[in-house]
Amino acid sequence: MNGELDRFASTVPPGAGAAVMGTAILSTGMAGVPVLWLSYVLVAIAAVLWLALAVLFLTRLLVHRARWVADADVPPSLTGVAGTCVLGTRLTILGWLPVSVALLALAAALWLVLLPLVLMHWKTPTVGVNFLLCVSTQALAVLAASVAIAEQLRWLAIVAGVLFLAGLVAYVSVLVTFDFRQVALGVGDHWVAGGALAISTLAATKLYLAAGLLGVSGGVLRVAALVLWALAAGWYLVLAVGEAIWRRPHYDVRRWSTVFPLGMTATAAINLGVAAQLPGIRTAGQVLIWPALVVWAAVAYGAANRLRSAALDVRGTP
Repeated sequence: MNGELDRFASTVPPGAGAAVMGTAILSTGMAGVPVLWLSYVLVAIAAVLWLALAVLFLTRLLVHRARWVADADVPPSLTGVAGTCVLGTRLTILGWLPVSVALLALAAALWLVLLPLVLMHWKTPTVGVNFLLCVSTQALAVLAASVAIAEQLRWLAIVAGVLFLAGLVAYVSVLVTFDFRQVALGVGDHWVAGGALAISTLAATKLYLAAGLLGVSGGVLRVAALVLWALAAGWYLVLAVGEAIWRRPHYDVRRWSTVFPLGMTATAAINLGVAAQLPGIRTAGQVLIWPALVVWAAVAYGAANRLRSAALDVRGTP
């Protein structure tokens, strides 16, 4: 039995944390529409996925160290950081601050360990998954700002601001070497090019709400959030048109990296619209959350089929 579990676990890729990212951000977005029960269902699913992946990767670290090291030095490993932060942000909204603080500490430690490994093995030209360098950093900024606001911690708000700026630098550094042919050729993770700007929008929105703690002008942060969301919306349109022209209907685990940007663009719009008192942007987010949910359901169905096939293959392995 242990041998079968080990073989099954070996089929889980380092980017599996994107499933937590996509599910948790949809839960966050659904909290802004009048279907609150669905938000609770999604956060429960995200929590179960996170726990399962945490056990898996901890087991790899303790028992299969070589596999853990091999997985740790590639950009998809940063989905573990981002997924932990996105889940923590949702739990902050629910008032589970002690859990959110623990997840923030864990994500920060993981980011500090993984980031040097990923950068040491960096490859160009970059593709969509490389934007996780920005996403993981901005996810930390969002969770740090959320906890700072809840606990009125100025030092943590400052840390969030530094992470936000670092995330923008990371985005530009990836963009300048990005292979734009991915719009036509990518199999899912190319959407992170826009999702990274969407989570940057959410980070700017959180900092706008924390402007009093930071002692800076809220107007500057408000404008930054609006500009970032406009850019994210532009990417959304380009990528959606690309999907319509170059159709890629088959399942790939990297499609979870399509779910996250779709959900994040909608969630960022909802939060920005509420914070900046712009009902039009909030309504746009409430509309965009529904296609994100449809894509989540389709990808979840594909993932379930893939896992079932993997389980059957393992059972048939002598």
